[in-house]
Amino acid sequence: MMLTNIKVPAEQVSFLQAVRQGLGQQQGLFFPTSWPKLDIDKLLGMSLVERSSAILHALIGDELSQAEVAQMVSSAFTFPAPLVPVTDDVSCLELFHGPTLAFKDFGGRFMAQALAKAQGGKKTTIVTATSGDTGAAVAHAFYRQPGVQVVILFPKGKISSLQEKLFTTLGENITTLAVDGDFDQCQALVKQVFDHKALVEKLSINSANSINISRLFAQICYYFEAVAQVPADKRDQIVMAVPSGNFGNLTAGLIAKTLGLPIKRMVAATNANDTVPRYWRSGSWQPKTTVATLSNAMDVAAPNNWPRVEVLLTQGVINRTDIEAVMVDEDDTVFGVRQLSQLGYLSEPHAAVAFKALKRSLQQGEYGIFLGTAHPAKFKEQVENILGTPIALPEVLARCASEQGLSKDIPADFAVLQQELLKLEQA
Repeated sequence: MMLTNIKVPAEQVSFLQAVRQGLGQQQGLFFPTSWPKLDIDKLLGMSLVERSSAILHALIGDELSQAEVAQMVSSAFTFPAPLVPVTDDVSCLELFHGPTLAFKDFGGRFMAQALAKAQGGKKTTIVTATSGDTGAAVAHAFYRQPGVQVVILFPKGKISSLQEKLFTTLGENITTLAVDGDFDQCQALVKQVFDHKALVEKLSINSANSINISRLFAQICYYFEAVAQVPADKRDQIVMAVPSGNFGNLTAGLIAKTLGLPIKRMVAATNANDTVPRYWRSGSWQPKTTVATLSNAMDVAAPNNWPRVEVLLTQGVINRTDIEAVMVDEDDTVFGVRQLSQLGYLSEPHAAVAFKALKRSLQQGEYGIFLGTAHPAKFKEQVENILGTPIALPEVLARCASEQGLSKDIPADFAVLQQELLKLEQA
């Protein structure tokens, strides 16, 4: 299957070429113009790895064989995505059972497999921005991978300390830069890197944000895993709420629906950074200055994946009525964490935003699923402050909590970032 640059439609590339490039001309995102037909009932009867291999091979096409895709998936998806009941009509899809305790492990690990295929042993430098979980997932997926240098930009002081420790303590081929700014500034710096063609070619630069099509495709798979765990008699009434920052996760869910997965409606749940809910009401795209919130991984004012949602709407495969956009404020986020605790379910601010948005949207007879995108312990301080009770650290977090962070502080300045990247070539 060929992928098209949504800003420059004349630029069409294969899957592996899109994986290699990350972004197209004029910072355009790559995206399919047509979608395969799938046997949904058959897929829902398969295991996670078997089903995901079939979905991804259908999306990628014959550039990779079924056996190659199956090997990539079995290497990447080595952990479950359980659907855990919270009430009779609401469950949480837990996506935090991977090595860095966040949903980004699915996309990050599959991208590592895809990039190894795409590069064919050639050296590459991955430059990516993180608002929290991407950094750890990408760092761990590529840690010590031969021929790969990883540079991660993150907003200094604006992600949880445990999130930060998961990727700033590794060293070796992982370089971490604490940017004096917010996530949108970090993302803007990454885009400037891609606009600098000489630098991109010199260092063979790629990105591991959800702008990379391999990560987006991988995320489609856990929506199928969620529905496979729903009783058959409830599958025609499923409403899914997605904590939304950069909107890659929502895009993946909408693609799953496009492929035939029975999702009645998708709820895009944002925090106070509510560009999309306001746009959905008014039709006017007006990002404001990013606001810091408890759900910091969603503190994104200008979501990069939204243009892909617009393409799905333009293609006519998704309707406006398939999407509901809901803003959840800080008080309601706190209330959501407490409500879930009272129901016997320990959660964290991002999932609480999705839970509250879901509860506002859910109608009688519908079955609600909200996405649990990170382990509560990754937000230990926030959750303990809200609930007033201590929570235990899983081993992976306990191990890195006391380690020294290795990140370097830089201003939000492209010239400084360029110097840091060129140092890697000399190392």
